Amino acid sequence: MSELVASGSGARVLGVIGGSGLYAIPGVETVTEHRVATPYGDPSDAIIEAKIGSTRVLFLPRHGRGHRVAPHEVNYRANVFALKLLGAEQIVSVSAVGSMKDEIAPGTIVTADQYIDRTRSRASTFFEGRGIVGHVSVARPVDPALRAVVTQAVSDAGGTVHDGGTYVCIEGPQFSTRAESESYRREGVSVIGMTQMPEAKLAREAELPYAAMCLVTDYDCWHPSEAAVEVEHVVEVMKKNVALAAEAIRRVAGALPDPRESPASRALAGAVMTAPELIPAETRRALAPLIGKYFPA
Repeated sequence: MSELVASGSGARVLGVIGGSGLYAIPGVETVTEHRVATPYGDPSDAIIEAKIGSTRVLFLPRHGRGHRVAPHEVNYRANVFALKLLGAEQIVSVSAVGSMKDEIAPGTIVTADQYIDRTRSRASTFFEGRGIVGHVSVARPVDPALRAVVTQAVSDAGGTVHDGGTYVCIEGPQFSTRAESESYRREGVSVIGMTQMPEAKLAREAELPYAAMCLVTDYDCWHPSEAAVEVEHVVEVMKKNVALAAEAIRRVAGALPDPRESPASRALAGAVMTAPELIPAETRRALAPLIGKYFPA
């Protein structure tokens, strides 16, 4: 297991989870790479550490470099745990999405603030099979201060940004049927994707403020002027968005809020229902990066 990396005096540590097309941060020099083992297995790839100003950036390609891991196969628990272990204080998640509204055009970016989880087969909690039960609130899954920074960064980088919106996360790897797409639209959804759940829930369990940069590539299959989603078209639009996302990340790294002010930083306070004396010693050790401040090993 990789050693914990000290953040340094006053330095911020930002975890970035890159989605489709974003497998590195162009123009940012890699300091080192970390291969991390976690109690939940291996993350999607090595975590690339870079420096942007005084901020340490821990970049993890969600699908692995070269896009080797499908959305339903991503080890979301290992990804979030590994970032926490390496010292990440907050997470910005980047992913490709489809638009569910006319006014959200392909090529724009949405900084979602709510989620509907339609995944089926993904482990969505760290508190499973370890003799400990936790019930964390995800009523407001996105950190408002971090999301505001991301929204401003996209705008300053020259992008068209939609401030807020609901993201419906489907299981994939197939795109939606027309009937499904229309159903989600009736629910008032803004964008559709396959990866930010259970990622956002796990970030909250890890007490990491979380914000999303959703890169709109298409109108899904509901739009009357659109053909069914074609991968080639998605990739073409996605490539144009990746450079914008990378520039926005550079700007976010220089304007991070204090994570200690986030409600996420206290998410586990009172959330664990298990009597402390009944929490197994092995669980205390294995989950120390998550629960250590409440239940020391």
